[in-house]
Amino acid sequence: MFTGIVTSTGKVVKITPRGDSIVFLVHPQTKNYLKDRRKGDSIAINGACMTITSIKDGKFEFTTVNESLSKTNLGDLITGSFVNLEKPMKLHENLDGHIVQGHVDTTGKVHNIKKLKDSWEFYFEFPLKYKKNLIYVGSISINGISLTVAGIKETAKSVVIKVAIIPHTFSATNFRYLKKGDKVNLEFDMLGKFVMRILGKIK
Repeated sequence: MFTGIVTSTGKVVKITPRGDSIVFLVHPQTKNYLKDRRKGDSIAINGACMTITSIKDGKFEFTTVNESLSKTNLGDLITGSFVNLEKPMKLHENLDGHIVQGHVDTTGKVHNIKKLKDSWEFYFEFPLKYKKNLIYVGSISINGISLTVAGIKETAKSVVIKVAIIPHTFSATNFRYLKKGDKVNLEFDMLGKFVMRILGKIK
């Protein structure tokens, strides 16, 4: 379980295909980031919950199987890519974002980026069927970042949402590397999904 508060970015330094899986070697950009981590621990990579399979020389490995590759943007990573990292939440800590499971619902694409005077507006497009999981000023996890939906617009086959990004979030996450057309991981608010399931709106 996570909160959507990214605690570091990590650089992908090696990618090793292994059957229908891929092994990634990641170097966290925060010093001593792995000092309290060990093999078998969970970690969120761009919002997708993965298992640390090894730790050595300040770097860690994780393996992504075909199921996750088909539902996330991890298969698009290349050597040199930067990913958002978050360690699992602790019960005694503040819940600064919102409850994020690390179970990516779908991917979306960067529709547009607007640079304002002191902030940015990012627009993300994804299939229209997911609109039922959104509410205005509700929570959403994008690449593992807890964000607030600042606008919702429908097109014929898709929905476009707007989120506002402050300078800290821009500089502390991989949003600073995003460009139009890039794929992002999306996880909709868990509480909202449970309500929709109870009401019979989703299967």
